[in-house]
Amino acid sequence: MTEYVFIAGWLTFLLGLVHSVLGEVLIFRKMRVSGLIPTNGGTILKERNVRILWASWHLVTLFGWAFSAILFGIPVVELSEIPSLVIDIIGVFTFLGAALVLIATKAKHPGWIVLLVISILCGFS
Repeated sequence: MTEYVFIAGWLTFLLGLVHSVLGEVLIFRKMRVSGLIPTNGGTILKERNVRILWASWHLVTLFGWAFSAILFGIPVVELSEIPSLVIDIIGVFTFLGAALVLIATKAKHPGWIVLLVISILCGFS
């Protein structure tokens, strides 16, 4: 079983990586004027819409990597430590998600606040 979970962890990590890379190459490269965060939505999307779309795209990757970390961690911790492992990983990755949304939207999308609160609450547990 450990081998299957380990392979699942790697596949989950690789899926997130491919998701972000292909998104950058096939979608966001065309919307990028300069810098890391794309801002050009043409005549359809405003800059703020492009920014949150980009952040949301990469949130999927971050949360996929959180699943990957859980899959990697489960075989190496004691059964009684699994709930703590899961909470810690959720806390770390929601913090990273908060930072992503905060930076990408210049703090204009309130999702970063909720993600940060979730992260802090996980840290208190």
